[in-house]
Amino acid sequence: MGILSNIFHKIFPSSHPAVATAPQGTTPPPAMPAGTAAAPAPAAAPAAALSEVDVEAILNAKAQQSGQPLNWRTSIVDLLKLLELDSSLQSRKELAQELHYSGDTNDSASMNVWLHRQVMTKLAQNGGKVPADLKD
Repeated sequence: MGILSNIFHKIFPSSHPAVATAPQGTTPPPAMPAGTAAAPAPAAAPAAALSEVDVEAILNAKAQQSGQPLNWRTSIVDLLKLLELDSSLQSRKELAQELHYSGDTNDSASMNVWLHRQVMTKLAQNGGKVPADLKD
């Protein structure tokens, strides 16, 4: 399970489709062998039918309960700490690789800003209600 998937599991309820399937932007499942008949895909539910998860409310509630000042709105490190996930540089480099970061991972300040915006954007793309100023 990737770091982004771990983030999704900490924010979305277990019944949410983002938790049940791989997040957008992750490696697709392997192709079926030649000659294998694929089962028909189930009808996709309209995007409007998905109930959005209020990411801001969830993270604000976690921040109040954390007992420490964590600025999840601007810091990927604080966001990961708030979610009780590994916030080490190595972990953030793994997340950057998972999200296809093309910049210099040794420039952690730039990478951290990019990671935060990408995580917020991925949350929004997968049914999270995220303030517009926090995503790309």
